[in-house]
Amino acid sequence: MRQLNWERVVSVLLLAPSAIAIAIFVYGFIGFTGFVSLTKWNQLLPDFTLVGLDNYRGLFAHPRFQIDLRNTVVFTVLFLTLCLAIGFLLAVLLDQRIRGEGFFRSVYLFPMAISFIVTGVVWRWLLNPGTAEGGVTGVNLLFEHMGLGFLKSGWFTDPTVLYIHPESGIGQLLHRVGLGVFTRPNFGIPVAMISVVIAATWQMSGYTMALYLAGLRSIPDELREAARVDGASELQILQHIILPLLKPITLSAVIILGHISLKIYDLVVAMTGPGIGFSTDVPAYFMWETTFEGNRFARGASIATILLVMVAVLIVPYLVSSTRREAQI
Repeated sequence: MRQLNWERVVSVLLLAPSAIAIAIFVYGFIGFTGFVSLTKWNQLLPDFTLVGLDNYRGLFAHPRFQIDLRNTVVFTVLFLTLCLAIGFLLAVLLDQRIRGEGFFRSVYLFPMAISFIVTGVVWRWLLNPGTAEGGVTGVNLLFEHMGLGFLKSGWFTDPTVLYIHPESGIGQLLHRVGLGVFTRPNFGIPVAMISVVIAATWQMSGYTMALYLAGLRSIPDELREAARVDGASELQILQHIILPLLKPITLSAVIILGHISLKIYDLVVAMTGPGIGFSTDVPAYFMWETTFEGNRFARGASIATILLVMVAVLIVPYLVSSTRREAQI
């Protein structure tokens, strides 16, 4: 009994430093950031006068922050869709037991070993449209030599925003049903953001492939063979056996990729910056400039708190569900 108590004391003593450090440097600073977001500290010197939710009201009325939210939604939707589709397709191809599977698996996974900074620099070179004096460069030059000049684009320098024009048929219909707000550019798709999506998808689709390949290899072959004996086509096997069994993998991939997309920062810094007309700006970039270049610490803390809430909305339900599932097992 004494030995058991002593072991418990030693365990507590060993865990205490890390627990205290996490409590102070993670949750303590999160609490402090939330407190600062409610104050008047929008200058170099601290001012802890409470102003309630004024910083949040000002933030949501700020045109740049509205554009940032639009960019984040567009980036998240396109990034998740492409990563899941490409990752699943690559996993299905590798699951055919092809020769040289290990080589292709390493090739697909290699981009994940590179930081977003390196990825951003490389794709900035590749998608650089060139200049009038120096001519076209990068991918545009490749298109030109291949006779596909019509595919040349301004890439991340293109300020175009694709949106439903209010005078179009769909725009007029939306106005009639009281949804005219969706005919504004703030609900459109910035063309420049597609370049960032391409770079991020190139880096993370291999990781998604690895998740799906592990899921496919865990499905017993007997299930597929039994379905084939019963006359099921390959499409029906995919629809009724493989995809339902891969739901946990898909959910995990959505959670992991989703939280990466919500707090994306380094890729944007290395590749495009905020872009023309904030076409590639994101909340994290706005937070950095507001806090450390504009010395508006309360507004920056408000952006950080909103980012935290967005990630928590995505992560917390998943953690609760996983904990309950493990408890049932």
